[in-house]
Amino acid sequence: MANVKKKVGGLRWWVVSLIALAAVINYIDRQAFSVLWESNIGEELYPDLDQAGRKAIYGKIGTYFIIAYALGQALFGRIFDKLGTKIGFALSIGFWSLATALHAIVSTFSGFSFVRVMLGVSEAGNWPGAAKGNAEWFPTDERAVAQGIFNFGASFGAMISIPVIGLLAQNLHWQVVFLIVGLLGFLWLIPWLIMVKSPPKSHPWISPEEKEYILNGQENESNSSADAVEEQSLGYGKILSRKESWGVILASAAIDPIWWIFVIWIPNYLVSVFDMDIAGITKLGWVPFLGAMLGAWFGGLLAKALFKKGWDVNKVRKWTIGIGCAIMLPALLALSSPGNAVIAVIIMAVILFGFQTAIGNIQTLPSDLLRGKSVGTLSGLAGMCAKFAAAGLTWYIGKQMGVDSYGLVFVIGAVLVLIVVASVWLLIPKIKPIRID
Repeated sequence: MANVKKKVGGLRWWVVSLIALAAVINYIDRQAFSVLWESNIGEELYPDLDQAGRKAIYGKIGTYFIIAYALGQALFGRIFDKLGTKIGFALSIGFWSLATALHAIVSTFSGFSFVRVMLGVSEAGNWPGAAKGNAEWFPTDERAVAQGIFNFGASFGAMISIPVIGLLAQNLHWQVVFLIVGLLGFLWLIPWLIMVKSPPKSHPWISPEEKEYILNGQENESNSSADAVEEQSLGYGKILSRKESWGVILASAAIDPIWWIFVIWIPNYLVSVFDMDIAGITKLGWVPFLGAMLGAWFGGLLAKALFKKGWDVNKVRKWTIGIGCAIMLPALLALSSPGNAVIAVIIMAVILFGFQTAIGNIQTLPSDLLRGKSVGTLSGLAGMCAKFAAAGLTWYIGKQMGVDSYGLVFVIGAVLVLIVVASVWLLIPKIKPIRID
């Protein structure tokens, strides 16, 4: 296959599809622990503890995972900028697949903490890698669609992971389940290493028409010698010297914990509030992520439609982010007292629909504001701060809040939505390419 001479039509869509598939695998690997903990790991390893005691241990392990994930965002942001998309993704998914498989051979708090940290660091590469691949392979007006495809993959992975892992858990020991899901990432590496030979400027399979379309449509790229200095990867100091960068960082740090509330705590929420067993989690736990999956499509397609109407980047991003936040705010307040489990998961689906509508456009902001070799760095910084915020909230839920205190969690989420809006509108007055001398 390496000697194929013919061109591949729509190569950029093949690339983003593989990145989206990596996100599917990412969430299956990530969610396996939360489902398996509620099904049998927690009781098997800690039979003498009550539900609150096991919740506290689970919260600690989850916090370590997110902190590692935060550090991995910054680490892999630099790795992708320095080594490129192809090698960056190979390192990220290779190590996270190994970490997933290693869950099968640990059985202590320290052992699970270690493999979750290893998983967190390596899985973090998926997001700066997606931002980097998006900036590399897509013109500006298609980036929200490409990001929506990637976010669709993440949401689809999150949606199917709970029923898939739940069904496996009812038929196989948890150690076997970890080995099965760990294998998926190693299989993904095969088509990735074959297809993604180089960026679009020099890829041997890309058609001249597609290459010209991509490169000419990248508003924040320049080939002039006057801008050559900005083609270098900018340091953290220069990037952080602009308030626009802080707008991206604060918006990311405010919105991301909302997602992690559901990723980390849905199984425990259903068990604690509605006394569900693993069969009930399997039946209902996927519903919120169906809303997320639809929202990922909606946010990207809405941005694309607004671009076609002639709107500029600033107006498109702010309207789309604003619509997503307007959906989330009342739904989060309503979830503080949902009534029953079915209504609760439906409201969650509405929240995650709004979340994905907004987040896809927030995640494109680094590539809207900076040049290619610095996109991964800003994306990584924003992701790191977002995960630290999520880790703090995860620790608070696990350590400080009782099993009957989830209503307050969702009120906190509503406040975070307001911070997102303030960060984007006040700190980024005009979303456009910025020059950093």
